[in-house]
Amino acid sequence: MPVYVYKGLETGNYYEFEQSFHDEPLKAHPETGEPLKRVITPPAIIFKGSGWHVKDYAKKGSEKSESSEKKE
Repeated sequence: MPVYVYKGLETGNYYEFEQSFHDEPLKAHPETGEPLKRVITPPAIIFKGSGWHVKDYAKKGSEKSESSEKKE
């Protein structure tokens, strides 16, 4: 199940709650009753290594520019 981040509107504290996709967003903290607002966070994607774009596109692009220079 995904974990959603909420911010307390009174204290400013951040909370994480595990909820189903089908659950409604929380409006209050289940234990304290503090009003909450869901925070949108970026996905945790990390690109490592030389990358597919370097292997697949950089060489092809450089070959095209070289062949176009030879034709001229």
